Amino acid sequence: MLKFKNKFIVIEGAIGVGKTSLVLKLSNRFNARHNLEVVEENPFLLKFYNDIERYAFQTQIFFLLSRYKQQVELAQLDLFNQLIFSDYLFAKDRIFAHINLSGSELSMYEKLYAIMSKNIPKPDLIIYLQANTELLMKRIALRDRPFEREISYGYMTKLNETYEDFFSYPDNYQRIKLVKINTNDLDFVGKKEDLEYVISKIFNGDE
Repeated sequence: MLKFKNKFIVIEGAIGVGKTSLVLKLSNRFNARHNLEVVEENPFLLKFYNDIERYAFQTQIFFLLSRYKQQVELAQLDLFNQLIFSDYLFAKDRIFAHINLSGSELSMYEKLYAIMSKNIPKPDLIIYLQANTELLMKRIALRDRPFEREISYGYMTKLNETYEDFFSYPDNYQRIKLVKINTNDLDFVGKKEDLEYVISKIFNGDE
């Protein structure tokens, strides 16, 4: 069996790209722990996609606190001696904040983020899954989560572009080793050969 040198590996990408599915596949395959983002518990999320401007701040702060709590708990684990896959990078919170917040709300958020980010463990490797907006919208529609039904094509386009910009500048993700995988023509959930391809890309990036 392949053995990863890096122990804390994060899978990132826009909504619907398959982060959680891949983390679960990898965790099962390599007998590793997984750290999954808590999404459904956000009480503002359903209202957010119906009225982004009104509910953006509440939604964002809930996610910031939830993700911070998870990351602090993660930091207490032995990250040197056990393999852990996570389906989000803490910095993703800031990606969404800069899309959804502005003015005094964004300023307040930035102050909170600056304080909280100091205690966050850094991953050893980031896997950035890419997909075009059309495919992301199809995947979101197929999984049919109630709170995602109102996500617009325009919002997803902006989110996708923001992710691309974020991962174009190494300083944004603290120059952690990064592997980009375009998933437009991949089905790593349904096709074994596609999963093996993704695993090989991750393993090569791990070296």
